Amino acid sequence: MTDQWVSLFSGGKDSSWALYRALEDGLNVTRLVTVHPGDDSYMYHVPATELASLAAESLGIDLIDVEPGDLGAESATDSGAQGDAELEPLEAALGELSPLTGVIAGAVESEFQTSRIEAMCDRLGIDLYAPLWQRDPVDLAEAMLDAGFEIMIVQVAAAGLDESWLGRRLDADALDELVALNETYGVHPLGEGGEFETLVTDGPHMTRPIELEWERVWDGSRGHVRVTDARLG
Repeated sequence: MTDQWVSLFSGGKDSSWALYRALEDGLNVTRLVTVHPGDDSYMYHVPATELASLAAESLGIDLIDVEPGDLGAESATDSGAQGDAELEPLEAALGELSPLTGVIAGAVESEFQTSRIEAMCDRLGIDLYAPLWQRDPVDLAEAMLDAGFEIMIVQVAAAGLDESWLGRRLDADALDELVALNETYGVHPLGEGGEFETLVTDGPHMTRPIELEWERVWDGSRGHVRVTDARLG
């Protein structure tokens, strides 16, 4: 039986890099799974997940959308309980894809997320491929840029990240500034703490780039990019 892998995919840089690494390592990725968590989430990338379908079209891999409703937030009494509740719709969706070899995830340092995904994989009897786990974040960012990833910052929520970062390309200069902000404010160079979120608009594994029209939404301390039009080039 041919191995079948599913990649957890938001369209952001970490999940895109994990997918790219999986493809480079010869894993047979048959599906992408995107969870649309709403306004806030302990487990998932939130902004611009609706654009994952365009990325999937460019990648040529089928996409499964998971719409988890309120994710049990009303009954969850703490972050751990909410994280567990958020995982349930994903686990149910993956359970329907049997036979499945494993799941690909883009976690870097979050024990909160990774421990729950590992436990889910154990319950489903499948493997976990997490090529970013415990890697140096600056080395990872440099590897993404060296590979030709085009990365756009679509949300910021941290000291030192002002309105000018919204819509900015994550390139070598931006990475240098993020390293400096890490030293000054503790901003994670990959935004692992939610300091910023990204969208990969092009890469070597994509056949066509994602082209966007957008505007900034800024409240004085945090903000996001509102996409007004999106298409493949």
